[in-house]
Amino acid sequence: MSPSLGHGKVCYLQIPAVDIETSARFYAAVFGWNVRQRSDGEVAFDDGVGEVSGAWVTGRPPQGEPGVLVYIMVNDIDFALQAIKAYGGRVVQEVGGDPGEITARFLDPAGNLFGVYQDQ
Repeated sequence: MSPSLGHGKVCYLQIPAVDIETSARFYAAVFGWNVRQRSDGEVAFDDGVGEVSGAWVTGRPPQGEPGVLVYIMVNDIDFALQAIKAYGGRVVQEVGGDPGEITARFLDPAGNLFGVYQDQ
């Protein structure tokens, strides 16, 4: 299945990493991202539904404060939060911080702030 293409679609992320292997293992284990090696040898990823791709990059500071905040959809937020902790992340906002939504926020192993979102 190929990703949807179109004007305005978010398609690629560069995520700061301290150690690319640690970050790759975290996102693959917690969210089911497909980790792959690009033709140039760099480690890249495709999200759980193959719609967004990207790579981890070193030499950039993690984004640990909310600015643009990316939320990752999950089927079971409680299970996702347990997995985040088990694979080296840290939950910084438990469920309930965004009234009316099932969300939480976490720092990945490099210290990047992301959210998780469960559809109601």
